[in-house]
Order: sequence, then structure tokens, then C-alpha cells
Amino acid sequence: MEAEKQLKEWIEECSNIVFFGGAGVSTESGIPDFRSVDGLYNQKYKYPPEMIISHSFYKQNPEEFYRFYKDRMIYRDAEPNRAHLALARLEEQGKLKAVVTQNIDGLHQKAGSRQVLELHGSVHRNYCTRCHKFYDLDQIIAQEGVPRCTCGGIIKPDVVLYEEGLDQATLRSAIRYISQAEMLIIGGTSLTVYPAAGLVDYYRGKRLVLINKSVTPMDSHADLVISGPIGQVLGDAVFGS
Repeated sequence: MEAEKQLKEWIEECSNIVFFGGAGVSTESGIPDFRSVDGLYNQKYKYPPEMIISHSFYKQNPEEFYRFYKDRMIYRDAEPNRAHLALARLEEQGKLKAVVTQNIDGLHQKAGSRQVLELHGSVHRNYCTRCHKFYDLDQIIAQEGVPRCTCGGIIKPDVVLYEEGLDQATLRSAIRYISQAEMLIIGGTSLTVYPAAGLVDYYRGKRLVLINKSVTPMDSHADLVISGPIGQVLGDAVFGS
């Protein structure tokens, strides 16, 4: 409990907080992560999930890509949990300056967060690969098989696939926020996926907080480590238990 009390005190004292989060932030909303025991990597498909969500597979086999994508990567009914809501509240209070996320579900925005840097893109943005016309998620789901634009081009989700690089403008913005932060809270991420995990190296402050159910490579470098569900930990720190 001492760690939770310390977190609450630091949040109350700080006015320049940045949050960096991964899949564990959304698992409490019913969205599976990739690497847990029951995550996507451990479910059986004709091809390994990491192969299916690669750029080359998408190009060579868009039908199979979209079947997996619609079935396993889109969760329209998911709702923000206490972690998302707590972060939105901190931003509203002027304490939280940005959310840097590896998630593609849009739940931070649904909770009310405005400054959200989506390192791996979003299922809510989709573009024609030929004419670049924008399509929202409902329009993608409404089409059977491979969604196509009115021009005939294939529509691609604005999601970073394996073999693709991160958006450089988003990356630069994330580096700027993290390097200037007084307090960096990292939650729901194993910190093993690069280049996203490397962003932590840009933090220069003295209040590095790690909230995760399992150990991470950064635990020994953190000023505060809390093991537990992030929704509960952050929710209690912001709203009270």
C-alpha cells in the first residue's frame, strides 16, 4: 500500500505527467493482448498471427489478413476502463500532458483524452491505397471480405504492421513529451516491443513509475514499481478506492 500512497502523492504534486501504455491498459476492457498466455500469439490460426499482420502478408493475401483483422483486432463494443478514465481526468485537471500508446483501439479518446499519440496507429482510421480517401471503422466492417474504395482501390487500416516503420511525426512528438516530463508513468506494457519501448530512454526526470502485472526490463531503473491491474491502481490513485 505504501507504493500506491506514494503514487497518489506524486500525482497530486506533479503538473507535467506523461503516460506511456501498452496492451495491458486495454485488457481490462476485454481486448486481449498479443503475448499473454491467452493472447493472440497463443491462439491457433492457419498462419501465425505475427505473420498475418505483417506488411508482406497483407500485400500477398489481403483476404486472409482482413479475415483475421476483423475477427481478432477490432472490438467495437469495448468500453474505457478506470485506467482510461483516470488518465482523461488527469488531462482535464491540467496534470497530464500526453498519452503515448501502443494500442490501436481508440479507447483513450473514447474516455475523453485529447492529446493521444498512437504509435501503432488506429483501427478507426482507414485509407484507400490508391486515392487516399478516408473511411471510418463502420464502413470497413460493413463490407464483406477485402474492403474497397469507390475508386476500386483496396482500403488499408492506418495500423502499423510488422515490417512497417512508425510515423515519424508521432514518434518525434512522443520523444518531446517524454523528454520534458516531470513524471513518467508506464503501464500495461512489457517494454519488449521496439522501437516503442526505446522511448523510455528519453525520460530525464526523477519520478519514473512502472505499473504492470509482470516484471519488465526497466523495473530496476524505476523510482516506483507497482505490481497489479493498471485500472485498479490508476483508478484508486485518481478517484480513490
